[in-house]
Amino acid sequence: MLQVKNLHASVEGEEILKGINLEIKPGEVHAIMGPNGSGKSTLASVIAGNEDYEVTEGDIIFEKANISELSADERAHKGIFLSFQYPVEIPGVSVTNFIKTSINQIRKARGQEDMPANEMLKKIREKAALLEMDRKFLSRSLNEGFSGGEKKRNEIFQMAMLEPKLAVLDETDSGLDIDALRVVSNGVNKLKSDENATLVITHYQRLLDYIVPDVVHVLIDGRIVKTGDKDLAKVLEEKGYDWIKEELAQQA
Repeated sequence: MLQVKNLHASVEGEEILKGINLEIKPGEVHAIMGPNGSGKSTLASVIAGNEDYEVTEGDIIFEKANISELSADERAHKGIFLSFQYPVEIPGVSVTNFIKTSINQIRKARGQEDMPANEMLKKIREKAALLEMDRKFLSRSLNEGFSGGEKKRNEIFQMAMLEPKLAVLDETDSGLDIDALRVVSNGVNKLKSDENATLVITHYQRLLDYIVPDVVHVLIDGRIVKTGDKDLAKVLEEKGYDWIKEELAQQA
């Protein structure tokens, strides 16, 4: 589904990603872990098409098509979803209106007509129930005055409504208490299928107790330096990253 080949990316002239190679197949959950400043959020942003980052080398292949030159909107229309680490507030635009507009813009880009109002309402109710969201929440301005947990739950609600082929979750667990983490993770797990894939970016192994990855990658200094199964995350929780850095120093 997704192939990242020798990806190099910079921001304001500073190279952040230094040759990322990654392949995610349909039905898989991959996790990216690494210390602060290693390039995890940059990788998420570059996959999603954030124009603040300059791709200097490499390719991003999505469903066998090179999307390296596509805008963020065009990538979203193809089925790539990014859950932001820090979701933006949009005063005056309700959660419901935002999601209606988003869905219909994607349908328009695919040559489809707007989703019928009754079908939209039914879907909103189903997905809100999935994430244990109060109906009143949907009439509030997008992220305005939301707690950290509410913002993240709203991001997963958007993901549930948009039904992306690839979901990139950038530190979705940041700022969540245990109850909110459980609800958000359950939502992600219920949306998983053989037709979609998920890339989870996190600092902490605790999220991976709920969203169990098929593959775990360690990103240090802009490179994936180690890959393993879900047990690798537990080792990182116990030992940190210094042991990997020591291994790399010995190999140099």
